[in-house]
Amino acid sequence: MNLDIQESVRLAEFTTLKIGGAARFFARAASEEDVLEAIRFAEENNLQVFILGGGSNVLIADAGFDGLVLQIGIAGISTLREDDERVYLTVGAGENWDSLCAFCVEKNLAGFECLSGIPGNVGGTPVQNVGAYGQEVSETIASVRCFDRRSETFVDLSNRQCRFSYRASIFNTTEKNRRIVLAVTFVLEKNGAPKIVYRDLQNFFGEKKPDLRQVREAVLKIRRAKSMVIDERDPNSRSVGSFFKNPVVSPDKFAEIEQIARQMSIENVPNFAADAENVKIPAAWLIENAGFYKGYRKANAGISANHTLAIVNLGGATAENILALKNEIQTKVKDTFDISLEPEPIFVGFDKS
Repeated sequence: MNLDIQESVRLAEFTTLKIGGAARFFARAASEEDVLEAIRFAEENNLQVFILGGGSNVLIADAGFDGLVLQIGIAGISTLREDDERVYLTVGAGENWDSLCAFCVEKNLAGFECLSGIPGNVGGTPVQNVGAYGQEVSETIASVRCFDRRSETFVDLSNRQCRFSYRASIFNTTEKNRRIVLAVTFVLEKNGAPKIVYRDLQNFFGEKKPDLRQVREAVLKIRRAKSMVIDERDPNSRSVGSFFKNPVVSPDKFAEIEQIARQMSIENVPNFAADAENVKIPAAWLIENAGFYKGYRKANAGISANHTLAIVNLGGATAENILALKNEIQTKVKDTFDISLEPEPIFVGFDKS
């Protein structure tokens, strides 16, 4: 066996929340062969497997994970092909996401500029269809290279086969845990114009026509102000970013929420189109109007002082502390607006309840 499989490895340091017990077994795969070896080890020993990327979207139980935690560390950025207008880049799942964004902006390749500053690795981006400031990663994905655990084969899935939607794909919905992302091929536009459709960016630039680098710098500045860029000096960034998804509701449901808001003497409910039929409501607005505020604290967990959507580890927080605050927020939003907030992070090592 060439793969180094360790025992009793503490997982907190592999996550942005800095929370989590130990993995029974832990390995870091630097190649496709390593992945295959790790999966066979798990099968031979009847172990559950959790795939870990950059640890930016996960809450790990205080008891840890009684199985194999496999971190995908496959590196590399290579040009698959290009023409006069586009470049196809194949990127290893273990590459840092924001470093890739910086690389592409520096090369004047459009498609990632609004996704700057998002923590984590490339392999996690298609799973959740990562998005921010009016851009989603699915807009640039050509294909995803995976290991199919069911057939024990390496496969390449097209964008359509991934069935991307808001914060979702087959990787975290209909075929969850079946495939392991190994690399992603992106198609980026040479000398393309930046995407400025999000209100924060429109307000930031006004009538100016910024280039890709200026948009990246603006996104990073806005995110830092909200503690949404990981910074060891900023305790408010000790989080998984946005803890809840923005709810998507029907026009009828939105009308009900507007009526509830009027009864609370609130005239306008912020919203934007989710698709041709449905409306998306900012989860942060719902949380704030359910009685929470920036800096709210419950034991050693709290709401970020700079962003209502972020639940943070204030120092010494346990996974149970985070869950207790999550549950309190969900309950109050449900009681106030009859909306169930859906968490964004993956929960690892907890029982199904």
